[in-house]
Amino acid sequence: MSAVLDVLGLLAILVGIVFLIIAAIGVVRLPDALQRMHGATKAGTLGATLVVLGVAGISGQGLFTAGLTVLVLLLTLPVGAQLLGRAAYMSGATLRDLHGPDPLRGILDRRSLPLEERTDGGRSASDRKA
Repeated sequence: MSAVLDVLGLLAILVGIVFLIIAAIGVVRLPDALQRMHGATKAGTLGATLVVLGVAGISGQGLFTAGLTVLVLLLTLPVGAQLLGRAAYMSGATLRDLHGPDPLRGILDRRSLPLEERTDGGRSASDRKA
């Protein structure tokens, strides 16, 4: 039984690491803030959950802690992603590959220019005058 749990735990850890790598690639490769957030939260949550459960399965200890960790991940990451997405939208972050009308137009206030353009690529107003 222990050997089966070890193999399942190791498999869960490996699959979790693959999902975490996919999440990292998504953060680097996807074109805008909302898509990057989507890639990071979905694959990152699944990857972290599998790694935590795999470690708990191999060690045979801390199952309650692992379950509690997974529960906290599942409860907090969607809320955090929602808040980050809302902040990105309201700050005027560039939306790429948006098909059809903006469904949040008129519901949320949105800046007309993204932060990069308002700050001239991160330079402050005093830097631009110089």
